[in-house]
Amino acid sequence: MIGKLTGRLDYRAQDHVLIDVRGVGYIVYCSDRTLAALPGTGEAVALYTDMVVREDLMQLYGFTSLAEKEWHRLLCSVQGVGAKVSLAILGALGPDGVSRAIALGDWASVKAAKGVGPKTAQRIVLDLKDKAPGVMAMGGTVADAMDGPGLEVVEAAEPAAVPAPNKKAAKPSGAAAASAAALSALAHLGYRPSDAAAGVAEAAAGEPDAGEPVLIRAALRLLAPKG
Repeated sequence: MIGKLTGRLDYRAQDHVLIDVRGVGYIVYCSDRTLAALPGTGEAVALYTDMVVREDLMQLYGFTSLAEKEWHRLLCSVQGVGAKVSLAILGALGPDGVSRAIALGDWASVKAAKGVGPKTAQRIVLDLKDKAPGVMAMGGTVADAMDGPGLEVVEAAEPAAVPAPNKKAAKPSGAAAASAAALSALAHLGYRPSDAAAGVAEAAAGEPDAGEPVLIRAALRLLAPKG
């Protein structure tokens, strides 16, 4: 199983890229959002990957973060959702947006993705609502994993020939880190994961650039007993 690729971006197409690793080209399908975040042709690139192997098919799907990869895996586990629909949802909302939509039960946002009907969107929210806290608590991008163990890695053999990926561009977003930290804090305060996730998601939706302390206070206000 190929868990991560590091190499040189040879070319990009409408829905996939070709990554050269030690002279072997890997075709990797990505969401529109991920494609837009990748470097230019000829530059170093690294992606987490998920490999699908069937009797008549072998494809790689690429992601810039573990959260995006995990949402892809979970979305594809829902009846009627395949890789194409999953990538459309991730392309429209991004992993943080998917987390917020599912934690809040906002199936209308999921439905906004191309190829997703209302019944499918509702099924996604219903089936995955309890999964949102775990994904929201995940952090890390490909750059964070470059120097550590974990996923199986396929890397370029010559560091001089393939420069290290741009870690500045690949750092986790402050919003994602703040949401994960706030979620952990609420869990330690005794809130149920689903309630904590909904509170943090709603707080983050209202203040997208808020740091951890602000998110925690806002979520606590939202979760406080009414009346």
